Amino acid sequence: MAPVPASVVRQAELLDANGKKYFEKRRFLAAVDAHTEAITLCPDVALYWANRAICYRKLNQWTKVEADSRKALELDSRSTKAHFMLGLTLVERQEYAEGIKELEKALNIEGLINPKSDMVMEIKQSLFEAKYNEWELLSSKREWMLQNLKDSCEKALTEYHFLHDSQDDYGPKEAENDVVGQLRVLNEVFSKTASVDTPTEDPVIAPSGITYERAMIIKHLQKVGNFDPITREPLEQHQLVPNLAIKEAVQAYLNDHPWAYGARL
Repeated sequence: MAPVPASVVRQAELLDANGKKYFEKRRFLAAVDAHTEAITLCPDVALYWANRAICYRKLNQWTKVEADSRKALELDSRSTKAHFMLGLTLVERQEYAEGIKELEKALNIEGLINPKSDMVMEIKQSLFEAKYNEWELLSSKREWMLQNLKDSCEKALTEYHFLHDSQDDYGPKEAENDVVGQLRVLNEVFSKTASVDTPTEDPVIAPSGITYERAMIIKHLQKVGNFDPITREPLEQHQLVPNLAIKEAVQAYLNDHPWAYGARL
């Protein structure tokens, strides 16, 4: 391919610069036109494709954002802007795993070049939000699956007792108490499983060595009974001791991963 004349290169650079000026004035359609003219003159310059992708993002034209970002990456695999725009596109359509990878690539590249730049902060914010949204989506799916499983287990347990209690030596009252007790244990198990998705703010350790969230274990002691929900051993509220090691570890994790509480930097 013949080299592009210097005069054409300068004209393309001027058009790209004009596109940036239009962008700053929020004249995004005019910016798109300017970058398109630059691309027409010099189609092998990744920056022009990436700059147009940024304009398309402001117009919410995500298909075009993706197309321009991928073209820019074909020309320059280390284009921060292209990785950033592609990552945002994938996150926009909830392809979180691949979107997060692209955002992390953008952060790694730009972080080495300009670690304190505004773009680094913008990429970080987008990355944290993407991770939080991914967690929220997966958490909702897990919650739905757990609830369906819990409902199925309760139904099966109730049907089992309905079919078999008449064949046992229990009286009606004893049978009813047995069902209620088993349903209560089942509810405790599923409640404990669901709490895994909830960050622990005030962890306490029981004599059994098991750590609980203070509010949850106190609620259990007050409403269910004075026993450890896992080991079933007797347990009083005064026996709970703050688990400072876990609390510090949780705080350190949240400091490094603010998305875990839905933080927005």
